[in-house]
Amino acid sequence: MANPLKCDLCAKPATVHLTQIVNSKIHKVDLCEACAQAKGVTDPSGFSLADLLLKASLNPEPAGVDTQCESCGFTQQDFKKTGRFGCPACYNHFGALLEPMLDSMHKGSTHTGKVPQRALARKSLYERLTQLETELDQAIKAERYEDAARFRDEISQVRSTSDRKAGAKHED
Repeated sequence: MANPLKCDLCAKPATVHLTQIVNSKIHKVDLCEACAQAKGVTDPSGFSLADLLLKASLNPEPAGVDTQCESCGFTQQDFKKTGRFGCPACYNHFGALLEPMLDSMHKGSTHTGKVPQRALARKSLYERLTQLETELDQAIKAERYEDAARFRDEISQVRSTSDRKAGAKHED
């Protein structure tokens, strides 16, 4: 028979075994029943994924470090228990806690998701119109009236194309 695993905290025989995979690395934690209960691992309401993510579930809390949100009174310990914040102000108050956690979970803390194609088309149309209007103003100021007429016609064409696309979208 194999030797029983020992608790990582007190060296008693381990009965609770946790496995976490972070960045393709396996982290195993073996606890005895007493240590598991003390850390809240066996209590579904007291153990949360936030504990594992913050790597605080097995590390003792330093005394007096638990700050509160000024708006709702929510504490870091409350966040660890529930995995949620109490109010929107908590995100600003606990920002220093969240930033490293989000960086380790994602590829940074700024959203860089997809943009709808229609939005990109509208943006490029708007930028093109802005550019043409600027060039039209410059041509008029420089008294280059042939260029100004060409810019005016192009602006008109871009706007009519934009109106047709908007009209077709409303008919769908």
